[in-house]
Amino acid sequence: MGRHSMDIFVIGITGRIGRLLADHLKDRGDNVKGLTRSTRDEAEFAAVGVKTYVGDLGAMTPHDLAAVVTGTDVIVFTAGSNGGERGVTEAIDRDGVAKTVEAAHLAGVRRVALVSVFPEAWRERELPADEEYYFAAKKEAEVTLSHSGLDWFILRPSLLTDDASTGLIALGLAEVHGQISRGDVAATLAHLLHEPRISRQILELNEGDIRIEAAVSCAAAEAETETAAKCSPDRA
Repeated sequence: MGRHSMDIFVIGITGRIGRLLADHLKDRGDNVKGLTRSTRDEAEFAAVGVKTYVGDLGAMTPHDLAAVVTGTDVIVFTAGSNGGERGVTEAIDRDGVAKTVEAAHLAGVRRVALVSVFPEAWRERELPADEEYYFAAKKEAEVTLSHSGLDWFILRPSLLTDDASTGLIALGLAEVHGQISRGDVAATLAHLLHEPRISRQILELNEGDIRIEAAVSCAAAEAETETAAKCSPDRA
């Protein structure tokens, strides 16, 4: 797995996954930047060596976004409305991804990673109309990115929790929808960003029994050979 440092721009860096991801990337020696909505976050991120740009994703144009992501190796989109008011869902979860794709083309950034959702999440429940719309918007965003011609990957984590990270996951083209800690999502994402063989793939993520680095290596080997790689559960 590649260990070279990269310039990584995180849209949604003030969210819980975004903050954890920034920590993991800084620990790996990456140059991390991100988009925030308030100047109040600038000092906090600057203290840990993260450069932030203030802007409202919903109001920005693709050209506005391109201006701040220029020179980046990869853009990571971790922002989300969490199924709230429909207008916010459209602006962030659907149109925000479309703007990111266009900005990447304008800025010459070839790689984009998207944190999405399991399509079957909460199917056992009767969801409010706004939450159903949220899942539809997430699907539209996935389609937009997958048709972009960029070097992309999409990560679909199962139900997010704030439990302590275990470092053990299940990662593959199809996984059972259960739950996963945000810490393990962020750690997995950091490994995926440094694995160039993960390209134009949709991967699903759940808690499991494989160490994160091994699970990512297996997914990359499968992508490279187009055959299922055998991953052994961690017995430590």
